[in-house]
Amino acid sequence: MDIITLPIEYDKKKIESKYRLAVIASQRARELAFGAEPRIPKKSKMISTLSLLETISGEIKFLIGEEAAEARERAEKIDFRKLIEDKRKSITDISELEKDLKTYLHERETTERVLEELFSENDEHYES
Repeated sequence: MDIITLPIEYDKKKIESKYRLAVIASQRARELAFGAEPRIPKKSKMISTLSLLETISGEIKFLIGEEAAEARERAEKIDFRKLIEDKRKSITDISELEKDLKTYLHERETTERVLEELFSENDEHYES
């Protein structure tokens, strides 16, 4: 039986209304849809049901009241475009490092192969 059809029991001290429960669960469902890892064992294939179960179980941390207002103000001050651009630059730097590393490893592998061939030929000459 699907959890949505059952009466939902939750801690009314932590979550004061079904509306808040729905808002928290919907925000968590969005995170799960974007690839976040579930915090409880999956009992359902539906993301909305999983997010609701996580919220009811207390696995989801959330802010209310003045704490939420302060957090929103701090979030509005963050320049997300700059953060994304910085992230892109670091990814570009990493790809350049990967290219350099691949070149180095390829050259090293080639050098080791040549040295191995040289020494194996020299060993054969000495054995004869």
